[in-house]
Amino acid sequence: MSNDDTDSADEPPTEDQDFDLDLDEVVLDEDDDEDSKGLFDDLLSGEPIFENKEVLRPSYTPHELPHRKEHINKMATILVAALRGETPSNILIYGKTGTGKTASAKFVSQELESTSQRYDVPCEVEYINCEVTDTQYRVLAQLANKFIEENEAYIDERVAELEGVLEEVEDARPSAVLPETEFDSTDAVRERIDGLRADREEFEEVPMTGWPTDRVYSVFFDAVDYHERVVVIMLDEIDKLVEKSGDDTLYNLSRMNSELQNSRVSIMGISNDLKFTDFLDPRVKSSLGEEEIVFPPYDANQLRDILQHRADVAFKPDALTDDVIPLCAAFAAQEHGDARRALDLLRTAGELAERDQADTVDEGHVRKAQDKIELDRVVEVVRTLPTQSKLVLFSIISLEKNGVHNVNTGEVYNIYKRLCEEIYADVLTQRRVTDLISELDMLGIVNAVVVSKGRYGRTKEISLSVPIEETEAVLLSDSRLGDIDDVQPFVQARFDN
Repeated sequence: MSNDDTDSADEPPTEDQDFDLDLDEVVLDEDDDEDSKGLFDDLLSGEPIFENKEVLRPSYTPHELPHRKEHINKMATILVAALRGETPSNILIYGKTGTGKTASAKFVSQELESTSQRYDVPCEVEYINCEVTDTQYRVLAQLANKFIEENEAYIDERVAELEGVLEEVEDARPSAVLPETEFDSTDAVRERIDGLRADREEFEEVPMTGWPTDRVYSVFFDAVDYHERVVVIMLDEIDKLVEKSGDDTLYNLSRMNSELQNSRVSIMGISNDLKFTDFLDPRVKSSLGEEEIVFPPYDANQLRDILQHRADVAFKPDALTDDVIPLCAAFAAQEHGDARRALDLLRTAGELAERDQADTVDEGHVRKAQDKIELDRVVEVVRTLPTQSKLVLFSIISLEKNGVHNVNTGEVYNIYKRLCEEIYADVLTQRRVTDLISELDMLGIVNAVVVSKGRYGRTKEISLSVPIEETEAVLLSDSRLGDIDDVQPFVQARFDN
């Protein structure tokens, strides 16, 4: 910086300069205040209701599970064999959605792994969600890659340990005996290090597609058996795997202990379907179901305890009115005691209260949350319907929108045929359309009741059980149905007794 610049910077401002500068700052500050008010400022202005929202999500594993101590202890008594280096019995866990199966199994698994580290016993638990990983190839590939990754970490740790041994005896002769180790000489240590590094180089990650299944299984088998350990493979939603891919995976996993040299494998299967084992090969069924644990649904009082336990951590003090938790528990108890549903309801009620910038969550927020969750469920069910079912549902909506209520199967079929012609879809028989209506009834989207018309026979009277506007919007979001023009329903002459 030049002397001139320094002098000018050090000169005190004149009064005129001072005034002009202050005026500019005032104007700029006002503009800055206006500009700084962004989209989220108003939303952030209210006090948050949540302390830790993640506690209310299904993925969270709590440190304590109310009303599941007996089931957790039973799992622990079976799996404790792993800490003795023995093979635990295979376990099948049954129960409806939201009964604490997965949370309990994950809790026991975390305890098992932490205890194994304290006692320096090699024991691992690998979790697979079979609703996502639903084929034999994917299950084996995911397991193989996990064990390869762990083997690489094991080799790196072992090599570092052996290199440390070499450093300690650096001055010894190459053929010197190493005290308190398994090696006779430093040459033997170096040879072992070279062997470990060669093994690491040979590991090959399994791609998600493209290999023969036999090759994937072979890589998985070798990866599991690389060093001594007990492995528990937890297969969540195991019935989805059997439904999609049969029982080959379970057969291979349940029989591999007879071939393993170093490791031992135990399977823990979790299922919502108590009857899925009916479709298994008898040999698989006998080896897989060595131990069975059934999780019963929670009642309203138990759900209240669970919600209170989580709410104490999830919400700020005094954020809930007294009737919120009992109401959430009552709603969830009506649906086979689903704790997951109760937690979703409480979390959604809290989110709605935050959006309203309310200080507390009250009964009104819970009822709004119940309506929102139900609507979200309907939207998801309708969105994933096959095209033919969507056409049948759209036919019912078209009739109801034109003032025709309690429509019969013939009326629906007439509109359905017109819609098929509109989008060049195959026209099913009326009997098949009747079956599709029954399926929609089972899903709770329509209400179909068989009524007698006297000498005109019997027919199904069909009415919608879901909001018309929202359901129609979901149907029209389908690219095929979005091209449908307004179809004026043709209504047959109706004979009402």
